[in-house]
Amino acid sequence: MEDIRNIAIIAHVDHGKTTLVDRILYQGKLFRDNQKVGELILDSNELERERGITILSKNVSVRYKGVKINIIDTPGHSDFGGEVERVLNMADGVLLIVDAFEGPMPQTRFVLQKALELKLKPIVVVNKVDKPNCNPEETVEKVFELMCSLDADDDQLDFPVVYGSAKQGWMGPDYKTPTNDVSHLLDVILDTIKPQEYPEGSLQMRITSLDYSSYTGRIAIGKVTRGSIKAGDVVSVAKSDGSIIKATIKELYRFEGLAKEKTKEPVYAGEICALLGLESFDIGDTVCDNLEPEPLSTIKVDEPTMSMIFASNDSPFFGREGKYVTSRQLRDRLYKETEKNLALRVEDTDSADKFTVYGRGILHLSILVETMRREGFELQLGQPRVIIKEINGQKCEPVEELSIQVPDDFAGKVIEIVTQRKGEIVNIESRNDRSNLDFRIPSRGLIGMRNVLLTATEGEAVMSHRFDAFEPWKGELGIRRNGSLIAIETGQAIPYSIDKLQDRGKFFIYPGEEVYEGQIIGENTRYNDIGVNVTKTKKLSNVRAAGSDEKVQIAPPVRFSLEEAMEYIAEDEMIEITPKSMRLRKIILNQLERKRAAREKGIEEE
Repeated sequence: MEDIRNIAIIAHVDHGKTTLVDRILYQGKLFRDNQKVGELILDSNELERERGITILSKNVSVRYKGVKINIIDTPGHSDFGGEVERVLNMADGVLLIVDAFEGPMPQTRFVLQKALELKLKPIVVVNKVDKPNCNPEETVEKVFELMCSLDADDDQLDFPVVYGSAKQGWMGPDYKTPTNDVSHLLDVILDTIKPQEYPEGSLQMRITSLDYSSYTGRIAIGKVTRGSIKAGDVVSVAKSDGSIIKATIKELYRFEGLAKEKTKEPVYAGEICALLGLESFDIGDTVCDNLEPEPLSTIKVDEPTMSMIFASNDSPFFGREGKYVTSRQLRDRLYKETEKNLALRVEDTDSADKFTVYGRGILHLSILVETMRREGFELQLGQPRVIIKEINGQKCEPVEELSIQVPDDFAGKVIEIVTQRKGEIVNIESRNDRSNLDFRIPSRGLIGMRNVLLTATEGEAVMSHRFDAFEPWKGELGIRRNGSLIAIETGQAIPYSIDKLQDRGKFFIYPGEEVYEGQIIGENTRYNDIGVNVTKTKKLSNVRAAGSDEKVQIAPPVRFSLEEAMEYIAEDEMIEITPKSMRLRKIILNQLERKRAAREKGIEEE
């Protein structure tokens, strides 16, 4: 049997996980010396490269001193916690990467807690020691305190520390003396994480990841925890509901370097492999012996905290840009996503063209929407809502831990904004003219807060948050949004009209853009909605007068990213998403019908 170590890399967003994996791959001589590879090799998805974040966990392997090291790269955002939770089930130990300047952050706590619960041995890597003003020793102290607060056992607290800079390509025992490569880290991995002893017995393998190939169908990925498996074996798939399905393994793959390698040899306990040929299976199911199936426990994943309505596009401009516009195509795509996206849930509603999608947060849902948009879907999104539960007869809502880094001068403004939204101060710490502010805040309060914070702090605030618990309802939030400017005619936006309406508020559209009745084209300066006509052209007369054709000066429009738009919209508004454009609109497009509905509710629109 081969000597194998399985290692998961966990860290807060942007602390250097994927860059470190690059260095380990170079160290393992996976590429020819003259091969052009590029950076962030594992962030292979287009969206990951654009945003500079890891969304999907990936497996690669390197061979070092005769030992095969399987490396699993994980996402850092708690919105993708579903990825982290299931992948840690494959690991024997974890590399905890911490930025030497920032220290442990909220998501560091989140991913570390999951690893410690599974009794995995951590190796702490203090990365980015080349940053000015960083304090690696203090960072290690903070990691130790964090582990104590997470109830780590004595063996876990006795963790080795490696210092280095993944960007500069070195890791060593001392941050003051740079080395030439990352071999020290690989030596520490071999010394610290001992090969696991697996019990004798029949086959057991938990499916922790899915892959899909249009050529061969669904592929199951997991770690063999007992026994052995080879191509052609007849196995049982034990499902979470207790049922057992027989299946034959058509093909078996091992992870070698960056690719999967087909093998006819048996794969033994401790190895991560991919199987082809299983019929209906889900993440968390166990592949076990044909005659005596003994299933493992299923994977427990944190529940979603947010929901949104996804609807098929029914705006006047539907079908102009998208390939997939029907509700049936939308429904099929959403249910297909739930097969591999563990933290996502989809439910049908009373209406045939609307679906409720539950997720971990705005980022989690927006990545799904962005992926679908690029595939050619047209859809509409409702306002994000937090999930309310009834616990012991009490109405409860999700509460999150929020951490904000901001220059000292803006700390007062930040505290005011957060407390307005029912946030409670937990800790204030000042260091090098920057304040670290920790709060507990209802998830509702976080929706729409990022824009307000960045405006108030001149773009300096760095904000991260993670779900903590469900707590009793905190009451109404003391915040109001300005009303909208709504188009009352369909047509092309004319610069002349926009110029005359500029004192009404800020616009979201460029001159010359096509708009339709009911589209939100700007934000009013007051709290009520107002209908405006931007398609009016200047009436021409026979008379020429000096000064009547003065140049039009129009302020540039406000443009939202998808996440900003999701946080911005109100209850009676939707976002229309097509492959090339994003528009905000009222649910009821006609102004008279909107007024009628508002009168019934007791709200007036001008």
